Amino acid sequence: MSVVKITFVERSGAEKVVEDAEIGDNMMQVATANGIDGILGECGGGCACGTCHIYIDPEWHSVVGTADDVEDMTLDMVSETRKPTSRLCCQITVSDNMDGLRVIVAPEAL
Repeated sequence: MSVVKITFVERSGAEKVVEDAEIGDNMMQVATANGIDGILGECGGGCACGTCHIYIDPEWHSVVGTADDVEDMTLDMVSETRKPTSRLCCQITVSDNMDGLRVIVAPEAL
């Protein structure tokens, strides 16, 4: 399998299903290429801005894994609520075991 399906729950609550996420791409590339509302990726995937903050569905957390130290420090700077399943999607590489993955775009801070 060279592609997987990923469901993004946008800030509005609308679900957008990407049926052809390429294995090996990072999830921010997948999101921006498919017009996912709320994923900006202003730093281009450099783990420097936090504008691709998502929450991993708890059922998928063990598959996706946790943030490394650099991502963890960047997540400490995001203005949205940080959760145990928070990740920056620029730091997640799409793999074949992610077929059916569901993520929630972090809401904008008020």
